[in-house]
Amino acid sequence: MRPGPILAAALTVLAAACGQSPEKADGAAAPAPKLTDAEKQAILAAYPAPYNTADLANGKAKFALCQSCHTVTDGGSNMTGPNLHGVFGQPAANKAGYKYSDALKATGFIWDATHLDNWLDKPQTYVPGTKMSFAGVHDPKDRADLIAYLMVETGYRAQ
Repeated sequence: MRPGPILAAALTVLAAACGQSPEKADGAAAPAPKLTDAEKQAILAAYPAPYNTADLANGKAKFALCQSCHTVTDGGSNMTGPNLHGVFGQPAANKAGYKYSDALKATGFIWDATHLDNWLDKPQTYVPGTKMSFAGVHDPKDRADLIAYLMVETGYRAQ
């Protein structure tokens, strides 16, 4: 039996007060609250150069080229391309529920800023046989801004 809306709201408040992640009525974790601009800048400052001085607004603008195929939302769905939330530090072609090309599966690399920088420049040159039909972002500053934006928006936190 599922809790009613009043009980569900009370459980959410109690969980938050205890420092736990609230759950939705269906038992799934509720999405994390949106970060403020100040929080994003603090996260950005902890990244290594050149990402620690990136322009997040430009990165977000460059992500507009990607958002017709990708989402960055925690728990978001795969689209034409996979959801990118949590991608940093993960093996390539590892997102559950998405059918990757054999070429990307065969790379064996872990997504980090360097691999993503090469990928975003010319995906089909970097991984011949990929099914990603994106021309690339060729300006190094735009790629750095986009990568920093993705780091912040996909939950990557510098160690």
